[in-house]
Amino acid sequence: MSILVTGGAGFIGSNLVEDLLASGKKVTVLDNMDTGSTSNLKDLSGDLEVIEGSCADILKFNLKPEAIYHLGIPSSSPMYKKNPFLVGEAINGTIAVFELARSAKCRVVYASSSSLYSGLTPPHREDMPIQVTDYYTEARLAIERTAELYKRLFDVPSAGMRFFSVYGPKEESKKQYANMVSQFLWDMMEGKSPVIYGDGTQTRDFTYVKDVVRALRLAMISDYHGILNVGTGTAYSFNDVVDLINEGLINEGIGSEIKPKYVDNPIKNYVSQTLADTSKTKDILGFEASRTLNDGIRSLIKFMKKAKL
Repeated sequence: MSILVTGGAGFIGSNLVEDLLASGKKVTVLDNMDTGSTSNLKDLSGDLEVIEGSCADILKFNLKPEAIYHLGIPSSSPMYKKNPFLVGEAINGTIAVFELARSAKCRVVYASSSSLYSGLTPPHREDMPIQVTDYYTEARLAIERTAELYKRLFDVPSAGMRFFSVYGPKEESKKQYANMVSQFLWDMMEGKSPVIYGDGTQTRDFTYVKDVVRALRLAMISDYHGILNVGTGTAYSFNDVVDLINEGLINEGIGSEIKPKYVDNPIKNYVSQTLADTSKTKDILGFEASRTLNDGIRSLIKFMKKAKL
């Protein structure tokens, strides 16, 4: 089976590609390398082709996939604040992907975001009415509506996965746009105090990337069309994250306890809480996250420790 992964050299994409190759799939990666890196794909064995290019140009490459994972979408709100024209790029890239799916007569599983729930009281359900908050969420909502349009007009089936605060290995290429778990860990492994906006009581539903990969693959083999949350159903504060990283580092013999540095929050429309209602995803896909935040942090520490050897 030939599978296309847009954004396949990025954080979530490269973890997905690794899993697909390990199960014997033929994989083509399309990535413009803005927040991806070929280093994320090194040492992977299997039938892999990597194309450096934009999703907007996807129809030029004469691809004939049997399934498409569309993860090649700018994935952080600050990116869109810096460059609002990313909204159009994200939407146009998605239209090109769905045009390819239309001609190839294949299914699409694509990345959406829990940021769509900004301003809404948790737990967050897929049927909640989405509010206007920023450029990033407008782009993601338009992508979900585009997917619905292609289903209604051309019967292209798809599943939009609203990711909740994904963290894990291979996130370095995202740099300042990486998840806070990774950013805190990078600082703390160097003996630096992680910087927290506010008092650290803000919470997130942190989801380990390997669980996200499993949810993506379950969505691809299902016949469900629509939106699904991908989270754990449990929220932790940023203070909790620092505590768990300290415990994990000390357990690995790396340094001693490090205190965070608290600063005033400069971000307008800051999301104070996210928490996934996971009941729909469990009912439809049989998916439940398998890793607690403590498990995920310890796995990430081991990965990073090994990478530095």
